[in-house]
Amino acid sequence: MSTIFFDELGIPAPSSNLGVSGGGHGEQTGAMMAALERELRGLGPPVDAVLVYGDTNSTLAGALVGAKLRMPVIHVEAGLRSWNRRMPEELNRVVVDHVSTVLLCPTEGAVANLAGEGIVHGGRPQRDVRLVGDVMLDAARAFSDRAERALAGSELGSLPIGAYLLVTIHRAENTDDPTRLATITEALRLIAREMPVVWPVHPRIRQSLPTVGLMMGDDASGIRLIEPVGYLGMLALERRAKCILTDSGGVQKEAYFAGVPCVTVRDETEWVELVEAGWNRVVPPTAAEPLVEAVRTARPGRDCFAPYGDGDASARIARIVAGCR
Repeated sequence: MSTIFFDELGIPAPSSNLGVSGGGHGEQTGAMMAALERELRGLGPPVDAVLVYGDTNSTLAGALVGAKLRMPVIHVEAGLRSWNRRMPEELNRVVVDHVSTVLLCPTEGAVANLAGEGIVHGGRPQRDVRLVGDVMLDAARAFSDRAERALAGSELGSLPIGAYLLVTIHRAENTDDPTRLATITEALRLIAREMPVVWPVHPRIRQSLPTVGLMMGDDASGIRLIEPVGYLGMLALERRAKCILTDSGGVQKEAYFAGVPCVTVRDETEWVELVEAGWNRVVPPTAAEPLVEAVRTARPGRDCFAPYGDGDASARIARIVAGCR
């Protein structure tokens, strides 16, 4: 799926592709670490810095290899915490933050989280913690017009603006748990009686659909199951929705950027400021009716609220990276 981002956003192709995919968390992370170490040693000294983003297994692999090779490690999106150590992403975040040299935080809350864990600027060993804002806001602003044009020329361009529920589900806690998945789909069937439901199906969940009585191309339930859309298509679908139901961290933020209320089907979220401001409601999928009610009553949150910076996070990060040379 990453190819879509390179193509749509005009990002140059990577000079190296590790070719690692599949396997369990340990197998995947270990394979990436072995391949990354070969790549970094092959570059020869000096390597200015290793930059990692987010909370994936590749983030963890890059940070560990860089730290072990005594290279500066820069973590973009540092300091986020859901406080749920059962989440693989949470474990990755904590470890990466504690081995990183430069920690670039998207929110003031993230800075506070790091301070609470003893990671402070000027501490021992020297750590550089900075509030830079969120690069996802930069991207959403930069590509919003192009996203609208892309959707307008597609078959999805006929969707009623401001009148449908957009759904994204991909986390293992929902896709691999039959009870939670059944609860989510039951809620969607009920919501579909009141408004159209559009669900771009992530590859991870496709094989699980028959277990809950759904099939690609069959919208008899009122749920429109569609193939995954690219970044631009997703931005436009988010902007046109009445409400978004998701378990994605990124989509929670993009909903706010689009001015659309969000319902998060998880037990917690790392983006707590959106909940506090009323833009997001966290509803664990333990029963269908609370999910239906949350969607039914979803409204935009508080105005004059800008927790993710001014849209210049990318430029700030570029300057900091340049300073590591």
